[in-house]
Order: sequence, then C-alpha cells, then structure tokens
Amino acid sequence: MVMMKKKLVSGVLCMCMAATLCGCGQKGFNNPSKGGTLIMATNAYAEPYEYYEGDEIVGIDVEIARAIADVLQMELKIEQMEYEEIFEALDSGEAHIGMAGIIVTDENENRADFSDSYLKISQAVIVSSRSEVESVEDLTDRIVGVPGSAAGRIVSCELEDAVVRQYDHGSDAVQALVNDAIDAVIIDRKAAEDLLSQTDGLKILEEEFLAEGCSIAVAKDNEELLDDIDKALDVVIANGTVFDVVNRYLAAE
Repeated sequence: MVMMKKKLVSGVLCMCMAATLCGCGQKGFNNPSKGGTLIMATNAYAEPYEYYEGDEIVGIDVEIARAIADVLQMELKIEQMEYEEIFEALDSGEAHIGMAGIIVTDENENRADFSDSYLKISQAVIVSSRSEVESVEDLTDRIVGVPGSAAGRIVSCELEDAVVRQYDHGSDAVQALVNDAIDAVIIDRKAAEDLLSQTDGLKILEEEFLAEGCSIAVAKDNEELLDDIDKALDVVIANGTVFDVVNRYLAAE
C-alpha cells in the first residue's frame, strides 16, 4: 500500500511538471504592468522605424516603446530578429510586443492582435493648376506619385482606389507631375510648399490627405496585455511624445 501511494504521488508530480513545461511552450500570456521588463521584438532594418546606429537600435518604434515602458514603470528590452520571427516570439511568449513599422493587414490580423494606430500623418496633395482633381475623393482611379519614404509607404497603403507610383525623391514625383506622367503627388506639406516655390503650374489642395499606419502587435487573445498597451499608448499620444517623435523622424525625409 505504501509503495502504491509513493507511485501515485510520483505520477501526480510528473503530471504537474509536464503541465508546467507545456505551459512554458504556449503563448505565455502575462500583464506587462506586473513585470519588470517589457520585451520588444523587432527587425532593425526598417528605417526610420528601427535601425542600427552603431551597435544600438534606434528609431521611431524604439522611442515610442521606451515611452510606453516608462508609463508602465518598466525597463525596455529590445530583441532583434527576422520579421517573420516577431509573430512567433509573441506567440511563444518570448516577447511582449512586436514593433517593426507593422501595418495592420488581413494577413497580420490572422497572426496577432494589434493596438490602436500610433502613427497618423497629414500629407499635402499637389496637382496641376489645370487639374480637375479638387478633393482627395477625386483621386480614385488616378495615378498618384509618392516618395519612397516611410510616409510614402503608409500613404500607398491608404490609396486602394488609385494607381500608386513610388519615387526615390519627392522632387522626382513632382517632375513626373509636371510632365503629365501622373495626376497628383502626395507628400509632406512643408516639402510640397518648398517644391512649389520652385515649380510653376502646380497647386496644393486645401484638403489634406490623412493616413494612418503602424500598430503594436501582441499575441492573439492576450486582451489584458493589449489593454495595458493601448492605455499607455493613449498617455504618450496625449502628452505629445508620439507627435514629437514621428515629426522628428519623418520631417527629415
């Protein structure tokens, strides 16, 4: 009887250990406000969102993630990996958040849950002075040029009903507009004003083009973590941190 009890206890302990080990291989859901370190998975080859400056990873996402960690009273730890591995790291619990200039698409929504967008950019629309385009809605089925910058890529995702052509520089896109190769250019307002001061026959529409992009990825169904991130994100948006960071990086493009 004693031997049977020992075997029973041993079996129970083995099952408990197995359950614990299995749990480590699952999503590893946890609430970042209850820990000491916020682990951010990224791919540091998406300038200006994240990139190497010497041995250090810097960029828009890094500064925003650090501001969020400060709100949560945590230390930020950055883990460099391949882009696809970010979603695997979230799923396994090896990272809390994923930030790599990630835009919410149908494919990405199948792999992770996402915070509110933290990047909203307002762009100017340049057209020919003789153009029939009078509003953003008129861009449907038109050929639109954008710079091949981060802001340009975000605008491209918003222009689902237009043909988008990317150019190395905003000036190249404006020259294409002058040559009637495209119907409009969407670019940062200051850059648009500078380019128009050097070019005749063009105008800037009064209506701005507002584009949204980039969200923070968390593991699927980790609602508590997502809620914490969204609340912290609200704080750093409201206090102007996100605006300052985004403008500092994107204005330089």
